[in-house]
Amino acid sequence: MSDTELVLETEALCKYWGGLKALDDLSLQFRDRQLHGIVGPNGAGKSTLLNLLCGTYSPTRGRILHKGEAIESIKPYEFSRRGIGRGFQKTNIYPSATCLENCSIAAQRRVGGSFNIFRSRHSEKLLTEMAEQALEKVGLAHRRDAVASRISYGEQRQLEIATVLATAPCVLLLDEPMAGMGHEESQLIIQLLKTLKQDYCIVLVEHDMDAVFELSDQLTVMVDGQHLITDTVDQVRDDPRVKEAYLGQGDEVI
Repeated sequence: MSDTELVLETEALCKYWGGLKALDDLSLQFRDRQLHGIVGPNGAGKSTLLNLLCGTYSPTRGRILHKGEAIESIKPYEFSRRGIGRGFQKTNIYPSATCLENCSIAAQRRVGGSFNIFRSRHSEKLLTEMAEQALEKVGLAHRRDAVASRISYGEQRQLEIATVLATAPCVLLLDEPMAGMGHEESQLIIQLLKTLKQDYCIVLVEHDMDAVFELSDQLTVMVDGQHLITDTVDQVRDDPRVKEAYLGQGDEVI
């Protein structure tokens, strides 16, 4: 792993809600051009971790480092400005806007300011270029003028990823991008993520274990808000603690 840059790191990260320890003493490292899978039974703290990494939540204790600089105390919008992009479990797009408009709005969040009639032609062109590039990366360039509510569910999930890419991120935090998908749609997202991880640090929370195994360069298992193991997929699958953690978890089989 030494040949890839350390982009994002947590040190003894904790998030408590009263007496509930949603996340407890979590220390992880996320590297450039790698996909780091995060798995665990329901209630393990996976989404809480993503919410901390993107600034939605503030930690109770511990540190978040971006390229060596502590960022746990900065404003949520500053996480985006630093290149930390977040995708959500439920599709987070504007249904009445076109695909291009959705990506342009996302790009605007990164460059700052607000949409208004006084915006220069130069900035308009810049936002359009960023939006077009994002759509191209996810294979939706041909749908740029389609209204988001009228494209397929699988394409909406692709668009969700495109809106994250439009913010010019260095880190992609993705929360179950394959949720609710059929096999063919999931395969498209898997191939997309294989391509994207060549250029980005990706942190993936996903219940589709076959997809996680296929995609992950590093895999972390969490249980009850705590870190259980981080290793290669093969090492994680063979670890007896992981097998024990998943016993009785129904269709969540490691």
